[in-house]
Parts: sequence; C-alpha cells; structure tokens
Amino acid sequence: MRKSLTVLSLLFFLVIPLPVLSADVALVRLTSTLHQNFTGEFRNDDLAQELTPSGRLGQLVFITPNKSRTWVVDPALIDEVVAMSGDYKLAIAAPPAGKEIAGAWLEQLKKVTAGNEVIALAYGNPDVAMAKRLAPSELKLYYTYGKTALEIALGRLVRSEPKKGWNRGSSKLSPLLRKNYGDNRKDLTRLSNVVNSADVLQLRMRLARLLSPELDADSRAYFSYNARTAVGAQVNRLRVNPGKYQITTEKTILPVTVINNFPVEVTVDIAMLAMNARIRVDSFKAVKLAANSKVQLEVNALVLAPGQTIVYAQMRDEDGSDVVPAASLSLNATVIDSRVTWFTTGAAILLLLAAVTQSVRRVRRGHKNEI
Repeated sequence: MRKSLTVLSLLFFLVIPLPVLSADVALVRLTSTLHQNFTGEFRNDDLAQELTPSGRLGQLVFITPNKSRTWVVDPALIDEVVAMSGDYKLAIAAPPAGKEIAGAWLEQLKKVTAGNEVIALAYGNPDVAMAKRLAPSELKLYYTYGKTALEIALGRLVRSEPKKGWNRGSSKLSPLLRKNYGDNRKDLTRLSNVVNSADVLQLRMRLARLLSPELDADSRAYFSYNARTAVGAQVNRLRVNPGKYQITTEKTILPVTVINNFPVEVTVDIAMLAMNARIRVDSFKAVKLAANSKVQLEVNALVLAPGQTIVYAQMRDEDGSDVVPAASLSLNATVIDSRVTWFTTGAAILLLLAAVTQSVRRVRRGHKNEI
C-alpha cells in the first residue's frame, strides 16, 4: 500500500509540470528576468539559450498550435527578443550568437498565438503592489504602454486586464534601490514634460523592469546602477553649459550656451538665480531650442557691488517646475564704483597739476639764479 502511494505521489509531481510545456495547456506565461541593460547592450547571451527550441522559452513556443490556449506575455521581454533579432551587442567580450535564434522564436510566437487570446502584462512585469506604493500613476502607464508595445511587436490586437491580477510575485528590491528607482523615474518624468522623445519614454517605461520579481540580488544591483547611468545620459542631452566669467564693467552681456541634443524641438523657461545681491541678471521665457541645436543666449547683467557670485541657470517647464539640474555660472566682478573712479581720477589730475606747477617754479628759479 505504501509503495503504491509512493508511486502515485511521484507520478503526481511528474505530471504537474507537464501542462506548462504540453500542447494542451490552457494558459502560457511568457516572462523572464532582465537581460538587456539600460544603455542598450545585453548583459550576456543567456536569453539566446532560453529562446532555442530546447530552452525554457523555446519549449513554450515551439509547440503545435491549439485554439484553447491563452497567452500572458510581458511586452518588455518581447522587446528584448526584437532587439536581439537585430544587430545587438554584448556587455562582455564575446560575439553575440542569438540573432537568428531570436528571429525564429518571434516568427514561431506569431504563428502559435495566431488563433489565441493574448494578454499583455504591465510593461516589465513589475511587482504591482510595490509599483502601486512607489508610483501608482506610472503603473497605469506601464499597462497602457505594454499593450501598445506588444501589439506593435506581434502585429495584432491584444488585451490588457490590470484588474485580473495576471502579474505575479513580489520584488525584493531594497530600500536603497527603491530610492534609486524613484529618483530615476522623477528625473525622466520631469524631462518628459518638455521633451516629446521616444528615447525618453522608452527608458522611462523600462524602469518598470527594476521592480520585476524575477530579478535576483546581483541583477537588481547591476541593472539599478546601470539605469542611473542611462538616465543621467538622457538628462544631460538638455542642459545649460556651466562657465566662469570675469566682469570689469558695471553693465555687461554674458554669453550663455544652451544645448538640446534631442531630435525634437524643446521649449523651456530659463531662470537665472543669483546667490547674492552683488549682481542682477535677466531670465528668459519660452526659449525655443531647435532639434539637435546649440544656442547662445545673451544675458544682461548689472553689477551692484564687486566680488564673487554664483548664478544658477535653471531650466523650467511652463508650470514653473524644474526640468534638469541647474548649471552653475561663476562670476567675479572687479568693477570699481563710479564715485570712487571720479574721486581717484580727480585726485590724479590734482597731483599732476601740482607736479607741473612745481616743475614750472623750479625752471623759473633756475633762470633767476643764472641772472
């Protein structure tokens, strides 16, 4: 009897995984950990191995079509596969080998899902509970963007069902890395207020992958800090160049360079904020920066007192919110007050006249002594 129970138990545990890989499975989930870093390279070629017919993701796709299936898909994973199907790069010193594998997997996915319902998860398959706590409005975008991205990748309509609880698992993102995620998200959100660029939106949505339950501890740290680098590079595409200025006149014009390295026109206000009362500078409203341009603004400056001053050039949107970090302009004014200048000049003239008078007297005395 005990042997029979043991055999039945073994059969039970052997049979349970089979529906995941079987042609008769009713529900197929396509999710994975993060492979492509935020600067564009793939961390390694592990995804290519998953996509082979014998790999984890390959076994789910290289099966006979069946109309009874429902597919639950992470759109960010499909975007990674699309990227791998092109000319991709690895972050390690090794040649990439997954281009054809990824292309074949994508084609098979389109065929095997053609007669089935496809449900798009929130982009990046984030821990929904954590995303609700950290950025509820962003979570809505993850669902909207995910549906659109998956429809583009598969070339068909898909469903999005935020209230059905398709996303599973809990992220173990540490408090420090949660703060890192929040800072990155805020930086890109502020930038999005004035920059309508696909690059900014895509990077903003990809941050959702940092909240994925499928990341291990090493991957959470690696990709979180890599995201910080990528976000910093995007923010730096829109900036005021810092500079040092020597001012020698009471009124002057400071040349300030503003750079827009985005492929779209950007309109911003630029507030010039002096850190003390030694100088007064003008600000700018609705400055239009052409795509991929460098503009030199002429900043009117009035020196009220000599000395050193820091002026911060802060880009803002039309609502007055900061867009990117302020640039620091270091000013050193050596202007002398006009009253001091007149006094000094007058004293110099008097000294000159006195010297001339004394010289004339000496000449006259010399003539008298000769007589």
